[in-house]
Amino acid sequence: MVIAGILLSVFLAGVSLAMDAFAVSICDGMVYQNLNKRKGVLIPLTFGLFQAIMPIIGFYIAMAFQQIEVFDKVDHWIAFALLLIIGGKMIFDGIKEIRKKDEEIHVKKFSFVEVLVQGVATSIDALFVGFSLNALLGDVTPIQLWAWISVLAIGIITFIISLIGLIIGVKVGQLFKKKVSIAEIIGGVVLIGIGLKILIEGLL
Repeated sequence: MVIAGILLSVFLAGVSLAMDAFAVSICDGMVYQNLNKRKGVLIPLTFGLFQAIMPIIGFYIAMAFQQIEVFDKVDHWIAFALLLIIGGKMIFDGIKEIRKKDEEIHVKKFSFVEVLVQGVATSIDALFVGFSLNALLGDVTPIQLWAWISVLAIGIITFIISLIGLIIGVKVGQLFKKKVSIAEIIGGVVLIGIGLKILIEGLL
């Protein structure tokens, strides 16, 4: 019963953490016009890796230090700043493309650096799941093994949900076709919206 409760808690945490990555994956699917299978898989894989790495980092930090308030004060600001920069650039680029003549318009290409920044921004809250893993796992032993199992499950859940989001984004993006700039602007607004959501939740 204890193990079943832990697994259920980990599953729910994984789904909750994956929602931001899901939304960003939809945006990426909409705006990246040169995606192939390899590039496409890199997006959910990156999000899944970061959502797994952050909790395990948080877990070991919590084991080493008891005071974690300093992280709690800045994590939402970091995520907001990163998503604001990426989203703002997408909106700026989209508006700039709209103002060009049709023959001058360039499609937005896949950027792994951009995806990495998105992965960090959407997974910062997962760091705090790592801080609480000790309390979540309770007296189950060996606790470090279960911590690794938990974060692996969170990473896999995020990968699957992000992949679904990417596929949805690609399908939606196809509706725009020549109106790629509009899709890019919408994607930028969504990213900024996610950043605001993370900021407001952190402040509250």
